[in-house]
Amino acid sequence: MTDPAPSTSSNDDPTGSDLPVVLVTNDDGIRSRGLQAVVECLAPLARVIVIAPDRNRSGVSRSITLGAMLQVIEDDVPGAEAAFATDGTPADCVRLAMLGLAGPRPVLVVSGANNGLNVGDDVAYSGTVSAAFDAAMNGLPAIAVSQQSTARELGYPRTKDFDHRAMQAFLPGLVQHMLDDLERLPDGLVVNVNVPGIAPEELTGVEVGTLGRRIYRDKLELKQSQGDRHHYLLYGDDPEHHVDETDTDIAAIARSAIAVTPLRFEVHDEQSTAELESWNLGAMIR
Repeated sequence: MTDPAPSTSSNDDPTGSDLPVVLVTNDDGIRSRGLQAVVECLAPLARVIVIAPDRNRSGVSRSITLGAMLQVIEDDVPGAEAAFATDGTPADCVRLAMLGLAGPRPVLVVSGANNGLNVGDDVAYSGTVSAAFDAAMNGLPAIAVSQQSTARELGYPRTKDFDHRAMQAFLPGLVQHMLDDLERLPDGLVVNVNVPGIAPEELTGVEVGTLGRRIYRDKLELKQSQGDRHHYLLYGDDPEHHVDETDTDIAAIARSAIAVTPLRFEVHDEQSTAELESWNLGAMIR
């Protein structure tokens, strides 16, 4: 199979469909059941294109591929108009879509559904959320959606059991609302959605809140040594500890509600500008 060539026009529409184009990507890989569940529920209301990593790329944040070619392989995801797997990162997937790999430029990006929650501090490391950030920074509204395991694990799931029915009951309505209101959406908007690992009938509702505060119990553990070569385990896997606040995404999940948090990638600290100006930085040049 030969690698596909990008469309020469972002407005090409070989299907003749009037439905909007939505990109679905993730960081768990194109074979992820979570991605397939998203495509299934969005196919009736959009022309869904899939560009996703060819393997698990969890925790890569907004990393991109520099100085190397990206391999892209045509794939098939039921319900998707076109599907491609790449050895790139989730952020690469968004750029490929925006540059016309699958034809028309998408009007909305949905990243997920992630295997496991992306709440609190997780958003800084998550490839799922970072794909949404990359879309928003390039002018596309985006949704990052993450699914808790049925074991209700707060951290990286040890189990592989996920029930996507609650996500599928909610996500199409959110996507349709955003598609209907594209002109009024705030620039740079990312909607972070976390779904508890329960059946739809057990949901207590949908809560809009802030990011919680995770407390990972990291430790440096030497696992193996041979000469000058050492292997360490660094990152802990016990994130069940968190700051207990009532209006956060973590608290919403604990209340069996879908947690929705608006995010924006803005790293400039406006409040500290005056403080740094008072440091007489020019005098520090030696």
